[in-house]
Amino acid sequence: MADSIHSQRAPKPVGAYPHARRVGNLLFLSGVGSRIPGTNEIPGAHYDEHGTLVSSDFEAECHQVFSNVRQILEDAGADWSNLVDVTVFLTHLERDFPTYNRLYADYFRENQPCRTTLGVDRLPTDIAIELKCIAVLD
Repeated sequence: MADSIHSQRAPKPVGAYPHARRVGNLLFLSGVGSRIPGTNEIPGAHYDEHGTLVSSDFEAECHQVFSNVRQILEDAGADWSNLVDVTVFLTHLERDFPTYNRLYADYFRENQPCRTTLGVDRLPTDIAIELKCIAVLD
């Protein structure tokens, strides 16, 4: 049986899915974006008068997505060191990869999970980054 995890400290999912599912000693996180919990705002986002995103702060988005992942892990009884695989989706791969790679190295100094980074055309909201993670529970 798989247990669903719904974190009260992470942004609400944008669809009908849990933040994570625990199956045995594995924890599978749904895609986690950079929206701020409680407000769903994107860090540093600026919109025009028509509601179209014109700019955002990608570095702030990276810090927020790492924070959101950490909250879900903790609410599931895990921590950063339990991560074994991270899939990264970037909407502006060429522009944002160097910043992401630098910040990732800071966050994952001790624990270095496997990682795959993909460039995508867009994500379900105006976010520029989403992480899909797998953790192993002790």
